[in-house]
Amino acid sequence: MASAVAFMVSPYTFTYSKIKLQFQVRVQSFGGRDVMRLSNSIREYGTSLSGLKEKNRMLIIRATSEQDEDKVLVDGGNRRAKSRLEKKWVKDAISEDLEVLWDDGYGTKSVKDYLVGAREIITPDGGPPRWFCPVECGQPLKNSPVLLYLPGLDGVGLGLTLHHKSLGKLFEVRCLHVPIHDRTPFEGLVKLVEEAVRLQHASFPDKPIYLVGESFGGCLALTVAARNPKIDFVVILVNPGTSLDRSQLMFLVPVLEVLPEGLCDAVPYLLSSIMGNPLKMAMADIDIKLPPRLQIQQLLANLIGFPTYIPDMINSIPSGTFLWKFKLLKSAAADANSHLHAVKAEVLVLASGNDNILPSRCEGERLQSSLQNCSVRHFKDNGHLLLLEEGVNLLTIIKVSGKYRRSRRHDFVSDFVPPSTSELRDFFERLDRSFRIASSSAMFSTMADGRIVRGLAGVPDEGPLILVGNHMLMGMEVFSLVEEFVRKKNFLIHGIAHPAMFSGRSEDSADAMSLGDWFQVLGAIPVSPVNLFKLLSAKKHVLLYPGGARESLHYKGEEYKLIWPDEPEFVRMAARFGATIVPFSSVGEDDILHMGLDYHDLMKIPMVNDYIRDASYKAIRVRDDSQGTVATKELCVPWFLPKIPGRFYVLFGKPIETKGKEALLKDKDCANEMYLQVKSEIRSNLDYLLNERNRDPYRSIVDRTLYCALSSPLSGIPAFDP
Repeated sequence: MASAVAFMVSPYTFTYSKIKLQFQVRVQSFGGRDVMRLSNSIREYGTSLSGLKEKNRMLIIRATSEQDEDKVLVDGGNRRAKSRLEKKWVKDAISEDLEVLWDDGYGTKSVKDYLVGAREIITPDGGPPRWFCPVECGQPLKNSPVLLYLPGLDGVGLGLTLHHKSLGKLFEVRCLHVPIHDRTPFEGLVKLVEEAVRLQHASFPDKPIYLVGESFGGCLALTVAARNPKIDFVVILVNPGTSLDRSQLMFLVPVLEVLPEGLCDAVPYLLSSIMGNPLKMAMADIDIKLPPRLQIQQLLANLIGFPTYIPDMINSIPSGTFLWKFKLLKSAAADANSHLHAVKAEVLVLASGNDNILPSRCEGERLQSSLQNCSVRHFKDNGHLLLLEEGVNLLTIIKVSGKYRRSRRHDFVSDFVPPSTSELRDFFERLDRSFRIASSSAMFSTMADGRIVRGLAGVPDEGPLILVGNHMLMGMEVFSLVEEFVRKKNFLIHGIAHPAMFSGRSEDSADAMSLGDWFQVLGAIPVSPVNLFKLLSAKKHVLLYPGGARESLHYKGEEYKLIWPDEPEFVRMAARFGATIVPFSSVGEDDILHMGLDYHDLMKIPMVNDYIRDASYKAIRVRDDSQGTVATKELCVPWFLPKIPGRFYVLFGKPIETKGKEALLKDKDCANEMYLQVKSEIRSNLDYLLNERNRDPYRSIVDRTLYCALSSPLSGIPAFDP
């Protein structure tokens, strides 16, 4: 594995000539071995960094200092010496893509790690504000954008502790540290951040710059974005301090000014008890796969351990610091609010509903209405220290909000990031577990000689590949398909989904993740010829439903009916890239639920029909009326009743090759013939599954539950013999 320079010092660190740096440079293998500390790699008073090398692949970082007279950069305005950071990639150590189920490290760090790190870094060193890159971040992917983390009033800069490893794969992470003795005014901090972003923009003008501002840092991020409207920013605000004037903190400033020194020292202890949700912070590193007894033991150990680190941190803070910090926040909030109209950047607000410090939920709604391009994610059960609490994976939130991009425009295909181990764990083990137990999907595939076998052996591994099938009600089969391919084939299938799933909206849930968000995490891409072109040209595996939303939201009596367009939309595209088409059939919706009221029934109910008409009018149209029944806008989610669960069955037909069949591109009749062949194969396999499932001894959930209890895990339940 490639080694990474895991702690990088910004050139701005070397602007000051009388600083004794307290940090060490560490070179660390991604595999977790061969770690060595280079405590002498940074000499006192800001001299050069060099010599951080590996045998084959390495990143060389060299920072000139004021002692390097021949290379110093001088600001013509005030003749202040500047430093310069030189980076040189050797043998291009960074891969261009991530594998499915890559290790993002989320859930391996906790608040304890934050407290331990903060206790070490908070010791006053007399130095000015500076940038640093945490050890865990490692090396990002090639062409990754930079992410600047702007901390809250604590100024430590370790607020992303739980997210360092995951963010470090996709961003060049740099964190701002403001030493505890520092008294740089707000304007000075703004200039420091501006200097960093302007240098970055000058070097990489086509890349976005991410500003993650937490509390006070949110004010700093907004001010910098407002003052630099021509720079491409993506601003992420975490419970921003712009709501200070409506906060309970406002009464503290006059009180602190008159309190005796001894009583002022008690204020940090008071604030530490209400900053976050202690339970969620203690749960941040608990493995949900552990038995409940062990989870409880780990939770109690975390809760007991936290208080032992707080006193040491607080006792190292000089007297009067909190009064200065509150005044600094007041100045920052006023400045940021006065510049909201000038912010042109993309803004994402993460707002806690249980914030005892700031009215963050209301502030999120205010900023959404005040800023030109702002969206909000609500976390109703979380406290002020949102990024240190369980269930909030910052990288996942950035991805599903459509904010991750490496150029000026977001591209759903090229900017897609495969799901990580923690994301799949959260979905399949926590959110999807009950559904998996109820459906227990049995998968079958057809070999080249026509034999039907259990599993996915008949589905080709090499792309480009298009899986074409029928939709069950509301696409219930999709998650089972994605899970099976990830677990058994170790590759992701990209579902072509309706654009409404990507429209972006506020979520009011404990983890701010909707069902549509999880579709995106699992590879869903908006339906369009361009996106299909990009996926196939990249030799990806595509999951395609010609029936689309109309088939997914079918009416009574249309179960297992193929509601497809007349034109062979996908055949010519497949032939252009020589893609293999695999028709598949899925059954089981009638074993899971009973449809009570469909579209026609609901339209007979007063008020409900008005709501449906309004929703249909505003709906995004993918197909025009020329495509017949499949293009109808008369759609809504039906009302249904659950049944005692049966089982899902999926059969993949014999693969159909298009490579070398150029006639499909030129001859419409030839393309239509293959289209009808695919459709006929799916109908035939539907009939096969509906008939053969009656022979399955484990079709009932009762039989499957007993089998799991006595013999096998959920994934090993047998079915009928094909």
